[in-house]
Amino acid sequence: MRDRVRTAHGDAWQVHGALRAGVAELRGLRLMASGLDHPQWNDADVTAADADVAGAAAWYAERGVPWGMRVPLELPWAHGRHLFVKRLMGLEPDAFVPAAPADVRPADDLDAVVAIDAAAFGSEPADGWLAPQLGAPRYETALAYLDGEPVGTGYSVRSDGRAGPSLYIAGVAVLPTARRRGLGAALTSWLIARGFARGATLAHLHPDDDTAARLYARLGFVEVPGFNVFVNQ
Repeated sequence: MRDRVRTAHGDAWQVHGALRAGVAELRGLRLMASGLDHPQWNDADVTAADADVAGAAAWYAERGVPWGMRVPLELPWAHGRHLFVKRLMGLEPDAFVPAAPADVRPADDLDAVVAIDAAAFGSEPADGWLAPQLGAPRYETALAYLDGEPVGTGYSVRSDGRAGPSLYIAGVAVLPTARRRGLGAALTSWLIARGFARGATLAHLHPDDDTAARLYARLGFVEVPGFNVFVNQ
């Protein structure tokens, strides 16, 4: 599963780039750009040790954005500055264990999605990232409600690239006041169920920490070796 999950992750980010500022492929690299001024939104997936890093630098320079690289853990790499290890998890339909249901609906309120995302992650509002994908083909954004008020969000990205029909789960966020009620699991489960029903044969994501990894493991996800993440600065 390791190779398929890694490839599906790259496929999903190609979908992100196609929606935003573009994609390209060079020797040993798959590039995508969002156009946003942060390297985490402009990523190169490294597939070979002799990757054309100079070509990637020129491509991103043309777009005026900083960029980063995801490198398989076992691949020797000497370019850029290492930031962290990105963990990956994968799930096939037969292993899916749905969470207890909650009030989860397709999102139709960008302001609520942006506000919940910023409050949950303690970050600046990411409307520049989230706005293009709300309602876009291949994307589904969800809101979870508690007592009629939106308190959680998350989204999925459908890809049909080299890894086959796959579903990337990301941005799962719950307001601090609504946590420990199963809403993160319910959001993730809702997105996965809809993705599998529409033909995806793999779901994948990257847990931020051990707590998130344990939550996803209860849904049936298995952790696989991920990436070293470097920034080209």
